[in-house]
Amino acid sequence: MAKTSNKKREPFFSAKDKDNLHWFWHGYLKHKVGMMLLVLLMIIVQGLVYQQFLAKTESGLRVIFESGTVRDLIMISFFVFFLFVVRGAMSYLVPLVAVRMSSDVVFRMRSDLIKHLMILDLAYFERTKSGEIIHKLGGQSQKLGFFVGISTANAVRDLVTVLIVSGYLIYKNWILFSSALVVLPFIMWIMNHVSARVRKAQNEVELAAIENMSNIEETISSMRTVKISAQEDKEIDRLTEGSNRLRGLSVHMQRIQALVSPSIDLSSAVVYVMVIGGGGYMVLSPNYDVDSAGIITFLLGLVMVFDPARLLGQYFSSMQSNLVTLDRVRSLYSEDSSIKDAPNAGTEFDTSGDITLKDVVFSYDPEQPLFNGLNMNFEGGKVSAIVGATGSGKTTVLSLLTRLYDVKGGEITVGGGKVDELKIKSLRSAFSVVAQDIVIFNKSIWENIKYVNREATDEQIWQAAENAEIADLMRKRGDTAVGPKGAQLSGGQKQRIAIARAFLSDAPILLLDEATSALDQATEARIKTALTRLTNGRTTIVVAHRLSSIADADQIYVMESGGLFEQGTHDELLEVNGLYAQLYNAQRSGYNGKKG
Repeated sequence: MAKTSNKKREPFFSAKDKDNLHWFWHGYLKHKVGMMLLVLLMIIVQGLVYQQFLAKTESGLRVIFESGTVRDLIMISFFVFFLFVVRGAMSYLVPLVAVRMSSDVVFRMRSDLIKHLMILDLAYFERTKSGEIIHKLGGQSQKLGFFVGISTANAVRDLVTVLIVSGYLIYKNWILFSSALVVLPFIMWIMNHVSARVRKAQNEVELAAIENMSNIEETISSMRTVKISAQEDKEIDRLTEGSNRLRGLSVHMQRIQALVSPSIDLSSAVVYVMVIGGGGYMVLSPNYDVDSAGIITFLLGLVMVFDPARLLGQYFSSMQSNLVTLDRVRSLYSEDSSIKDAPNAGTEFDTSGDITLKDVVFSYDPEQPLFNGLNMNFEGGKVSAIVGATGSGKTTVLSLLTRLYDVKGGEITVGGGKVDELKIKSLRSAFSVVAQDIVIFNKSIWENIKYVNREATDEQIWQAAENAEIADLMRKRGDTAVGPKGAQLSGGQKQRIAIARAFLSDAPILLLDEATSALDQATEARIKTALTRLTNGRTTIVVAHRLSSIADADQIYVMESGGLFEQGTHDELLEVNGLYAQLYNAQRSGYNGKKG
C-alpha cells in the first residue's frame, strides 16, 4: 500500500509574508501613493498603445489585402509611428519615476535601520556577525528597493498589457481566446511548485552571502596578522571556498527559476498551434466572419500577451526570494535593546560623588557567573585603580558603570543615584573613556580628536593635542587621513589620540582602560604630567596591567576570578605581600631583566 504524503505545500503568501508586506506598505510605500498612481497612469497609456497598435495593424492589413487606398495606408502608418513615440516616452518616464520612488524607499529604510542599530545594546553587536549587519544595510535593502521600484513597475506594466490586450482579443474572437485558457492551470501549477523551492534556495543563498561577507571583513581587518604569519594562501582558499559555495547556491536558485520561462513558452506554443489551426478553419469556413487580417492580428496579440506573461511569471518567482529578503531585513527590528531608560528616569545626579557597587551579580553566560556579590567603592574626586589577571573582570566593571550591560543583581550608584534610574544619555555623558580598543576613523587626526566634541574650538582641540603629546604629529600630517582604522598610525599614536579625546570631552568622571598600554616607558613618562592634570579634581578609575603606572592611586582594587581579592594603597598592598605584591615584583624583575 503506497504511503500518502502528509506534507502540505505552503501558500504563495504565508501569514508572515502578509504581515511583512503590511509593515512595508505602511512604513515606506503608503506615502508614495501619488507617485505610484502616476506610474500606473503611464502604464495604462502604454497598454492602450498596444491595443491601438493591434487595431491599426488589423486595419493596415485590410488596406493591403483588400481594396484600400495608399492614402489610408499612409495615415495608418503615421498613426502607428505616433503610437510608438508615445510608448517610447512612457518607457522613459516610467522607470525614471519608479527609480526615484525606490531610491527614496531605500534611503528611508536604511536611515531607520541605522537609527534602530544605534539603540541596540552592545550584546547584540557582540553576538552578531558584522557581515550580516552590512548585508542588511547594503545589499538586502538595495535589492528590495530595486524590486519595489523597477521590477514591480515592469510587472504592473506587463499585467496591464496582458489585461488590456486580452480584453481586446476577447472582444475580437472570444472562441479563439478561450483556447488560451486551457494552459492556465498548468502555468499556475508550475508557479506554485517553483515558488516553494525558490524560497528555500533563497534562504540558503542569504546565509551563504552573510557568511562570505563576514569572512571577507574578518580577513581585511586581520590583514596585518595574515601578512606577518604568511597565511595568504590559507585566506585565499578560505575566501574562495566561501565564494564557490555562494556561486553554487546562486546557480541552483537560478536553475529553479529558469523553469518558469520554458514552461510558459511551451504553453504559448500549444496555444499558437490551436489558434493557427482553429483560426485557419474559421477563415476557410463560411460559418465564421473571420478573415486573414483578423487571424494575423490575433496571433500578434497573443505574442503581446505571452511575452509579458512570461515576464510576470519570472517576477512572481523572484518575489519569493524578495519576501525572504524582506523578512531578514525586518528581523532587525525584532531585536530590542535590554538597556533602556526607566519610565521615570532622571537626568540630575552628583557626578562628583562616590561610585559604588553593592552586592553586584553579573554574568555574560548564565552557566558561567562572573560576579557574585561584588562590592567596590570609588571615592569621588580621587584616583582608583583596578588590577588583576586577564579575565578577572576589570573591564567588565567599567562596562557596568556606563550601563553597556545591566547587572543581574545588586546595584550600582553614582553620587547616591542608581544608574538604572538615570537616563542613559545623561549617565554616559558624565564619563570620558580611554579604552583599550581605540576607534580611529579614516579622517585627519584633527577630525578624530574633534569627534567627541563637535562644538569644540580650534584652541581647545590644539590644547587637547598638546596635552596628549600628539600635536606635533597633527601639524606634520595636516588634513591627511590616517587610513582605515588608523592603519597609518602606530599603536602609541592611536592611544594618544584617545587620550586627547579625553582631554577634549572634559567629563567629570574619567575611565582609563589600559590607557597607556601601547606606550613605551619614555612616552608614558612624557604624558604622565598631562594625565595627572587630567585626573585632577575628577573621579578617575584606572584599569591597568602595568602596575608601576598606578602606584600613586588613592586606592587599588585587586581582582581575581570575578571577585575582590584585596584592596589598599600601593604601599599597603606591598606590605601585605599578597597577590598584588607578587604581580608587582614579577613585573619589576621582568623589566629589570630586559633592561639588563
